[in-house]
Amino acid sequence: MRRSRLLRRRGARDAAAPSAPLAVPPAPRPYVRALGLAATALVGAWLGLLIVGSVDAPVGPMDTKMALRPSLTGGTKVNVSPLGALELRSHAAPLRLDVDVDQLDQERASALVDHPERLEGLEGEITSDVQAGAGDLALRSAVAVVVGAGALGLAVYRRPRRALAASGLALALLAASGTTAYATWNPKSVLEPKFSGLLAGAPSVVGNARSIVADFDVYQRELARLVTNVTKLYEATSTLPAYQPDPSTTRVLHVSDIHLNPAAWQIIKSLVDQYDIDVIIDTGDTMDHGTSAENGFLDPVRDLGAPYVWVRGNHDSDETQKAVEKLAKEKGSDVHVLDEGVARNVAGLRLAGWGDPQFTPDRSVKPQGDPRERKDGRRLALALRAQRSAGTPVDIAIGHNPVLVKETDGLVPLALAGHTHERSHETLPHKTRLMIQGSTGGGGLRAVEGEKPQKVSASVLYLDRDDGGLQAWDEITLGGLGLTTAEVTRHLAGDEPDSPPSESPSPSPPSPSSSSSTKTPSSPPPSGGPSPGTSGSP
Repeated sequence: MRRSRLLRRRGARDAAAPSAPLAVPPAPRPYVRALGLAATALVGAWLGLLIVGSVDAPVGPMDTKMALRPSLTGGTKVNVSPLGALELRSHAAPLRLDVDVDQLDQERASALVDHPERLEGLEGEITSDVQAGAGDLALRSAVAVVVGAGALGLAVYRRPRRALAASGLALALLAASGTTAYATWNPKSVLEPKFSGLLAGAPSVVGNARSIVADFDVYQRELARLVTNVTKLYEATSTLPAYQPDPSTTRVLHVSDIHLNPAAWQIIKSLVDQYDIDVIIDTGDTMDHGTSAENGFLDPVRDLGAPYVWVRGNHDSDETQKAVEKLAKEKGSDVHVLDEGVARNVAGLRLAGWGDPQFTPDRSVKPQGDPRERKDGRRLALALRAQRSAGTPVDIAIGHNPVLVKETDGLVPLALAGHTHERSHETLPHKTRLMIQGSTGGGGLRAVEGEKPQKVSASVLYLDRDDGGLQAWDEITLGGLGLTTAEVTRHLAGDEPDSPPSESPSPSPPSPSSSSSTKTPSSPPPSGGPSPGTSGSP
């Protein structure tokens, strides 16, 4: 009992004594809270810009997507897929302007080509489009950073006041970055652009950037003239005279050296329609650098309206050939790749060819010269002899370099080549006729390298459907960049190669025993009675 009373007394004393305070963690310092809030605002703003901070903006005939992205160096980046990108040091703010060129709007581009007079107001239209797009982008970016920072702040702090503080800080940072960009804006940044991808070759094509900027008004007028001439060129091809040979004639369209000129496909398709072409033979250099990024250029081949026969040029890589072979394997495709002397029957003709053994798109690859061409030319000749021994002789030997196909002399009646960008034809010592095509792409990107632009060249060959013999051919020449002439000249196989064609006084179609080169009036000739040879401005 004593012990229990003693214990009760001790318990009462302990209960009356004040209890020891619990340990409380120290409050965070103010700068730590500020850094945490700033980090939350920055990350939230970045996520907001990444998710919803872009706008679709039409700029002239192009559809673009504009976006702001965090960056330590700032600047502007224009992405032109699949060609590459152009970077400008336009400002020094921690925001980079990204402009992605999605596609060329066909309707707006066609309206511009059909009405070239609209080019006079194109500069103002583009300026207005860019300003409208920039305004939409600024508004969208402001909403994106506010929502992004607020949502992340609410998730981190779980307090509405903290979330609102993060949103306000993000909006203030965006405004400060915009002010810095405006203050450091450098309009002369276009003088020192940085190119990547295929656009890395742009300086060698367009020339010195300073001269372009200094003489921009001159370049603007040249652009207007170029678009006008492209329109006239399309009009010229749409009204080319149609020659109607007898039913036993096979019509072959020989093209070459397109070099990535998209206008060439429209020209080829127009010629196919006007001349009722049976087969197109392309003797190579369809590409310019042979990269996989260029393969999309081949898509129009599906819609040319005639079988398409292709042989590799020295600007076409193995990747290019694989892309053409992929088109050939598509269901319903009428695309044919010739290589290693393997013969194919197309449109009643037996064709065999050999791809160019050298891939020399630029000076980084050392060419092996004519000896390599002659070596593979002899291998093609061996394949042709085997075909003839088997009772299946080849009608046309096809290659890119004339040096290669010259080795087939005496084994075929006709050999086709390109490569030189100069049209010519000759009869070889053993009676094989060699026809070298000019550039159907007008030299492509390389058309601007010389003092005068290259002309667009193609030929329509008329061959006997029974024996494959050449009866006649039309040489079609269209003015290159900056020119507006269109000329079609008829030649007969019996004429001397270098003899000039005689001029026909009659606008009616010539008989098979004459050659002609006549001038058309300024207005298109009436349908049903055009002259097969024309020369003049369309």
